Amino acid sequence: MIAIFKKELWNFFGNWSAWIIIAAFSVISALFLFFFENDFNIFDIGSASLQSFFVLAPWLFMFIIPAISMRTLAEEQQSGTLFWLFSQPVKISEIVVGKFLSVWLVGILCLLPSLVYYYTVYVLGVPEGNIDGSMTFGSYIGLIILIGAFSAVGILASSLSSNQISAYLLGVFICFIAYFGIEQLASYKLLGGADYILQNIGFYKHFLAFTRGQIDTRDVSYFLFVIFLGLGLASWFVWKKK
Repeated sequence: MIAIFKKELWNFFGNWSAWIIIAAFSVISALFLFFFENDFNIFDIGSASLQSFFVLAPWLFMFIIPAISMRTLAEEQQSGTLFWLFSQPVKISEIVVGKFLSVWLVGILCLLPSLVYYYTVYVLGVPEGNIDGSMTFGSYIGLIILIGAFSAVGILASSLSSNQISAYLLGVFICFIAYFGIEQLASYKLLGGADYILQNIGFYKHFLAFTRGQIDTRDVSYFLFVIFLGLGLASWFVWKKK
């Protein structure tokens, strides 16, 4: 598993794809937070807070993570190297988890440049340092776990697809439905008491608690369950191809 993890990281950083993705995430988020006139602009909001970043970031990762994960298993199948992996002394679960960890790590590394945003808001606050550190810390933890959930979904989509394009589109679709679609459907209150259950199935409600600085074990357990479920299903679909 460690060997596969290292191999995937080398593929991501060796051909510049990871660097390009990290740079793209940083540039796009900086433009929305500091330059474009929109509801995310920190200067327009006039509040010493990174809340707008934590609202924007999941939407960016919704498209970025499937782009990172689309090649993990789909490319192996398309090129025929997946069957070579089957012949190696490695479990299918180790193949899936190794690839998942590499995608998750690249996603987490996308957050590193955002520490500059935190420093900027910290310095520009009146008085200096007038920023809610606990809420920011909780939001980062929630975002890291959400990236893990998106990564598991992306790996699952890649295991279901025979080419990278379909893996990407399927990954974006599932991430969109899980994060935004279910929440919106529940907000229409068409199902009565079942709306609350439906709302708890989606990612948004559980991530929202982290953005308030609340690190609840129930929300952490929910995302861990999603990750294990996604990886378990991905392992099963890969095993079916063996």
